[in-house]
Amino acid sequence: MVDLTSTPILVTIILGVVGLAIPAIDAGRRERGRDRNRMYSAIAFGALIVAMGIILFRVFTGEVLPAVAFSEEVLVDDMFGSFFAIALLIVSIMVTASSWDFYKNKSNPAAYYSLILLSSIGMVIIAYSTDLVMLLVAWELMSLPTYALAGFIKRDPISNEAAIKYFMFGALSSALIVFAIGLVYGLTGTTNIGDSIRALGSLDASLMPVALLAVALFIAGFGFKMGLVPFHMWLPDAYEGSPTTIAALLAAGTKKAGFAAAIRVIVLGMFALNLDWTLALAVVAVFTMTLGNLGALVQRSVPRILAYSSIAQAGYIMIGIALAPYSDQALTGSLFHIINHAVMQSAGFIAAAAVATALASYSLEKYRGLGKRMPITAVALSVSLLALAGVPPLNGFWSKLTLFEAGINSGPLVEWGPWLAIAGVLNSALSLGYYAWIIRKMYMEEAPDMSKVKEPRAIVAVLVFAIVFMVGFGIYYAPILYFASQAVPDLSSLIPMPPG
Repeated sequence: MVDLTSTPILVTIILGVVGLAIPAIDAGRRERGRDRNRMYSAIAFGALIVAMGIILFRVFTGEVLPAVAFSEEVLVDDMFGSFFAIALLIVSIMVTASSWDFYKNKSNPAAYYSLILLSSIGMVIIAYSTDLVMLLVAWELMSLPTYALAGFIKRDPISNEAAIKYFMFGALSSALIVFAIGLVYGLTGTTNIGDSIRALGSLDASLMPVALLAVALFIAGFGFKMGLVPFHMWLPDAYEGSPTTIAALLAAGTKKAGFAAAIRVIVLGMFALNLDWTLALAVVAVFTMTLGNLGALVQRSVPRILAYSSIAQAGYIMIGIALAPYSDQALTGSLFHIINHAVMQSAGFIAAAAVATALASYSLEKYRGLGKRMPITAVALSVSLLALAGVPPLNGFWSKLTLFEAGINSGPLVEWGPWLAIAGVLNSALSLGYYAWIIRKMYMEEAPDMSKVKEPRAIVAVLVFAIVFMVGFGIYYAPILYFASQAVPDLSSLIPMPPG
């Protein structure tokens, strides 16, 4: 039975009703004026704000929620799910608000906003899922709308290529997850995540190879969405070819939903099987952050630079997952960086959307002199890039510091922990090579035409919010860090910790 008054159900009802109502309203309209985009953007924005309000009300004024609750229900109200739902809805709100300007005068606005809302439902349900079948349904509900959104500019061959690549790798990801779920059900006789974890913990030794295969398939399936090396091949082309606001949804939204699923299934599953795969995950983290940063250094398109940057950021988040058995601080750092990255990466892509709207180009050369031509956009992009690099006192500095400190503190338990932190610091320094390159173009070079350009107002409003968030929670980061610490799963209470 599912509690119809629970947070995920209420959010699903609100977003689902509005998401289905927008195309119905559009079908009944006789006039096809230019105001349709703004009207549907406002409706979708309002629905997302209401959904966010419900979650915030439950978290901050309701009863104290458990970090991770495992029950017989398929969806459960817990702090972990609420944390990810808030991060994911922030991204959807920023994308919807910026689309007010970015999607102006384009066709099929009703379908565009409806698909964003439906994908948001999938992301939220993933965050709250405690059953593998429900997780799969939510995964597809999140993914299918984004396949269409990635190729929404139908006459653009680059957009079509992006959608095809994204769909093919997304389908492969889903197939691997289905296979993994089938193996887990065959081994345990249940699809409930908590029950299956406990059953795997007492599995007969002869069945361990099958259990190991299931965990490996989950890692690969979720790894595609998270953009981990070597599952990252599709990501730069898909992000570059998608509408820039949708690239923000993919990089900062669906990627975080992948981490929510991975932490709930993979990390706890590894504990259940007493697997010491932490070194393997650490190697994945190092390769992911390094290849992401090296790939970004040679790009000439800002969306591609940001796409490779998002790969590198996934590597930093993996540091906390790799160190989870050895440090209570590690997963807190991962969650802390996840919510910071949601805003930082969204701001970067939305700033690129502002430039594309005003100057009709994604080329890095078009950013020359942007500090004078589009001052607010340039400031927001600069703050976003510096936050992604981890420059103090911006919010990204504190979440990276938490992750690197966890690596150093884990030294007495695992000898490679401090080296993982050093790799993160060196990669953060390396990332300044391309982040500073963009900033240099905006402020130290001049374009042939230095006349001021009108900045899209709705996008500017979103960017101002992002600046306030990145600077405000950089100066006073304690509330988000505390929220992240409250959402971390209590691993020791569920299953015995692996030997240190």
